[in-house]
Parts: sequence; structure tokens; C-alpha cells
Amino acid sequence: MQIIEKTTEKLRLITKNQYRLFFGALLGIAAIFYLYTAFSSNGPLHNGFSGMLSPNGKDTTLNQDSSLARVVPVLDTALYNEKLISMCNGDSSGRWPVKTAYPNAGAILPFKRIVAFYGNFYSKKMGVLGEYPPTEMISKLNAELKRWAAADSTTPVLPALHYIAVTAQGSPGSDGKYRLRMPSKQIDSVIRLAARIDALVFLDIQVGLSDVETEVPRLEKYLKMPQVHLGIDPEFSMKTGKKPGTVIGTMDAKDVNFVSNYLAGLTKANNLPPKILVVHRFTRPMITNYKKIETRPEVQIVMDMDGWGGPVLKIDSYRSYVSLEPVQFTGFKLFYKNDIRNPGSRMLTPEEVLKLKPKPLYIQYQ
Repeated sequence: MQIIEKTTEKLRLITKNQYRLFFGALLGIAAIFYLYTAFSSNGPLHNGFSGMLSPNGKDTTLNQDSSLARVVPVLDTALYNEKLISMCNGDSSGRWPVKTAYPNAGAILPFKRIVAFYGNFYSKKMGVLGEYPPTEMISKLNAELKRWAAADSTTPVLPALHYIAVTAQGSPGSDGKYRLRMPSKQIDSVIRLAARIDALVFLDIQVGLSDVETEVPRLEKYLKMPQVHLGIDPEFSMKTGKKPGTVIGTMDAKDVNFVSNYLAGLTKANNLPPKILVVHRFTRPMITNYKKIETRPEVQIVMDMDGWGGPVLKIDSYRSYVSLEPVQFTGFKLFYKNDIRNPGSRMLTPEEVLKLKPKPLYIQYQ
């Protein structure tokens, strides 16, 4: 009887071990299937996150040769809130910070400050980006980055090249739209140049008598790149049909919302970190119905004070058209030549710009 009981007990143990091996094998197969789908071209861990930065500036991805899974970045909401309060710079108006949803992980603002050089390679008069040979231009940009880093050691700086990919024209062109689209080889060259210094790229659009619905989608192959962002310029949006340069143009909230929604769609479809949309402004009529501008977790909107002149005029413009009508983040433009055009005038220093409320997080040099 004891022999039978011992044999029965052994059979029970064997059966239990078989079940454990069986279910262990099933779990192993399931794990292999998950990793395969996760790293496939459409999987959530595919290298669409490659090069994404965490809020503290550290790369949250692993080396592409590593056999370990990529780390999906997570937004540090506590640090985000802290940086927003710092950005407000003691503003007591109640307008700042603007109440919006948290951005998606990988957002650049307000964790970092962007310092950009603006221009077009076909013209030395449109900005510093096209005025100097690449090596000299990069040297000048690096010098400005050091100045901003010294002025605010709490906010890391990122270099950027802000390239005018669609330029307003004084003549109508073959389709009567008073704008000229840059060829792909020129845009490709700014992408390559930015890669030399790990810089962001902003493609800027001056629509002339065209519109954002027509011009923005034409840049889709570039906007799918995680390092490429967008700028739109209401100054050259000629809704009245007049020639660019004869009057200051305008855009409405619906124009900004179209662009923002389009960029949001690209980020969702391509697993991209949030895009930055820079909107130039230096008069109140340049942007209408600003309260209807919609913010989204996939896009960070910067209202950039784009006017030139002496310090008093520039600061007053910032307060009147950017700070007073808040959207999300702010920018400030500095002109190497136009800001000193009038006798006795000068450019503002980084320290002076940082006294503004809120502190601009996007700085552009032309």
C-alpha cells in the first residue's frame, strides 16, 4: 500500500512539473511575440523615438546596436510645472502660465531655450543664416549659445537653424501667388548643416497670396523628421490680395489651428515628440481671434515678437502683442542690423531679454 501511495505521489509531481513546463513555454512564446511586434516598423518601441530627449536633456533611448528595449520617455510633470513658474518670471497678471494640457513626452519647452539663426541660402540680406559661409555662421551661433547659457544657467540651450523654405516675392510668379518655394536640394542642405551641430531645424513659410492649407503639406517629408519644426509668418499672408511688402499681412486663429492640427496628425502617425510651431508677430492685427487658438499635447506654440528697432520699442511691442495676448510660449527676435539702424540704438542683451515677463524660450537672430 505504501508503495502505491508513493508511486501516486510521484505521478502527481510529474504532472505538476509538466503543467509548469507547458505554461512556462506558453509565456515564453507570448513574450517573444510581444517583443517582435513592439520592435516592428509599426510597433510602439520602434526607433521612431530615436534621439528623443528627456526633459533633463538626457537621451532616453539606447544604442541602436543594443539588444535591450528602447526606453520610452515619460514627461516629468513636476519639473514641467516648476519650469513654467520660472518662465513666468514673477508675472502677477494671472495670464501666465497659460492653462493647457501637459505636452506629450519628449517636449522641448519649457525645459530648454532654443537659440536660432534665421535666413535663406539664396540671400545675404534675409538673415545671418545665409549671410556667412557655413563654418563662420556656426561659429557665430556657438558664440550666441554661450552668451545665453551664461545669462541663464538654469535653462539649457539648443541651437537651431530657421530656414525660410517659402519666401514672399514682389512679383506674382507663374501662378500669381507672390511666393517662391525653395527646391528640395536647398532644404536638404540645411538639414545636413544642422546635423553637424545637432541643431533643430525650423522651416519657415511666407505664403504670399497662397495659404497654409496649400503650403504646409508640401513640406511633410521634412516635418516627419523628429528634429524638424515649423514657422509661419503672418506678415506675408496677404488675405486682401495686395502685394507682399506693401502692407502687413494677417492670419487668423483658424490658420494657426489648421497648422497645429496638421502637425499633431504627423506626430501621432509617426510616433514623434511634440512639434514646435513658431508664429511671428509684431502688431496686433497680424493675429486675429487669438483666444480661439487651440493648444494640443502634440504641438507647442510659440508667439515670436518679430519686430525690429530700439530696446524701448521692442520691449513695448512684446508686452502689447505677445505677453498681453497669451497663447502658450513666447519668443523674441534680435536683428544684427535693423535693431541698430537708427542712431543711438542698440541690440538688447540676453540679460535684458530675460527680464521680460514671461521669459522667452525661443530666441531668433536675423
